[in-house]
Amino acid sequence: MSTGLERSGMREETEVVAKARRRRFTASEKLRVLREADRCTRPGDLGALLRREGLYSSHLSAWRAARKRGELAGLTSRPRGPKPQRPDPRERRIAELEREVKRAMARAERAEGLVELQKKAAEILGTPLPERDARR
Repeated sequence: MSTGLERSGMREETEVVAKARRRRFTASEKLRVLREADRCTRPGDLGALLRREGLYSSHLSAWRAARKRGELAGLTSRPRGPKPQRPDPRERRIAELEREVKRAMARAERAEGLVELQKKAAEILGTPLPERDARR
């Protein structure tokens, strides 16, 4: 079914809005808003402050609790996610030993390949190789 705009050759423009981003508040912004909220004494003052700042009352209650616990004093923004852990020295040693074993295995394989090559070359040339002592 076509609309009147499409029949007339005009198309309706669709606006694509950028994805909304979550607001982040620094400790100083939180403290400023809390100080202003503490000065609100008349009915309606607090609601006006919240509307002006674009906040919810839950923001104030969470920030007041954080201030009471002392989390807002000198608070800087903390990185999100798990805290980096110090590497265990045993794990580092294990990784070093695994690398050494890998290098030694590669070297042993190369040496075995060279021995096989020497055997084939001696066989082709008809020169017998001295037998090695079985104890070594």
